[in-house]
Order: sequence, then structure tokens, then C-alpha cells
Amino acid sequence: MYNFNFEPVFVGFDQLLLGAWLTIQLSCAAMILGLIVSVLCAAGKTSGIAPLRWLIDAYIEVIRNTPFLVQIFFIFFGLPSLGLRLTPNSAALLALVVNFGAYGTEIIRAGIESIQKGQVEAGTALGLSKLQIFCYIIMKPALRTVYPALTSQFIYLMLTSSVVSAISADDLAAAGNDLQSATFASFEVYIVVTLIYLAMSVGFSAIFSAIEKAAFKYPLSR
Repeated sequence: MYNFNFEPVFVGFDQLLLGAWLTIQLSCAAMILGLIVSVLCAAGKTSGIAPLRWLIDAYIEVIRNTPFLVQIFFIFFGLPSLGLRLTPNSAALLALVVNFGAYGTEIIRAGIESIQKGQVEAGTALGLSKLQIFCYIIMKPALRTVYPALTSQFIYLMLTSSVVSAISADDLAAAGNDLQSATFASFEVYIVVTLIYLAMSVGFSAIFSAIEKAAFKYPLSR
């Protein structure tokens, strides 16, 4: 019979909490930057400029059809061959942004294309500029439509960030690996790490649900 011993885990629990905090910081930064990339790429895909659309399509296909671990290794180990050296945390952030940008682009593009052309024509008739039409008539209702998908993608991104420990980036998984190496309490350490990831996912789901109710509570029509 296996004898559970969580004492070594609780002794190093502050190390796990620090790793969880770093995971949250990394994930939030990647989401913000990735969302900017997603909006720009989605606007490019719907702009009608063929070469730009082909370039964005190629970016999306490459990212969505290759393993995230390979993308991290390419950025961290491959880019130095071109003279670009990144710290583990910087490489992890760049990989997460690039990955989120590819998936987020398709999500936001679907939201943009769900807007009826008549609404855009009405904005033009009212004398709104192209920027105002894009921000208020296209993006605002589009974000309401795709908000659940974007938040789910963020939680998936946060869980996927555990892979960045493979390049020694600071996150919860890396903290768990260090604690396991020091205590040899593998089962206990990874049970606690799993519970922390679960708690973060449930917590962010509740936060995003509250934000959705506060920000998108206006009616779609009168």
C-alpha cells in the first residue's frame, strides 16, 4: 500500500504558489498580446487584399497544424541560429502569443463575418468613419458573439503553458518539477499541481462569466 506524505509538498507550497502566479502573469500577457495579433490578422483576412490574406492563412495553417512543443523549441533553440537569443520566459511568451494569435484570428474572423452587411451600410449612411464602423458596428457585437470561445481559448492557453517548462521557463509546472526533484514525492506533488491548475481554470471561468454579464448585458435589438 502506498503511504501518502504531503508534508514535503506543504513545506514547499509557497514555491508552487509562486509558480502559479507566474503562470497567470505569463498567460494574461500572452492573451492580451495575442488578442491584438488576432484582431489585426482577422481585419487583414476580411480586408479583401489577397496577398495579405494568403500570408495570414499560411501563418494560421502552420501554427494550427504543428505541435506547440515544436513551436517553443523552434523559437528558443532555432532563432539563436539567426542571431536572435531569447530568455526562456521571453521565448515562452512569444510562443504563446503566436499560438493564441493563430487560433484567435479564426475566432474573431468568424465573429466579424457574422455581422450583417446592412449594419455596415447603415453606419456609412450615418456618416461614420471606417474606424468608427470597425470599432462600434463590427468589433463590439463580434466580440459579444465570440467572447465565450475566446475565454475558453484563454483557459486552454493557460493549461498549455505548462509545456514551457521544457525550456526552463518559470511557471507552475516548472515549480512542480523542481519540488518533485527535491522531495521525490512525485505522486503528492503532481496531485497538488493538478488541483492548483483546476482551481485557476475554475476561478478564471467564474471571472469571465462575471465580465460577460457586466460588459455584454445590453440587448441585441429593441
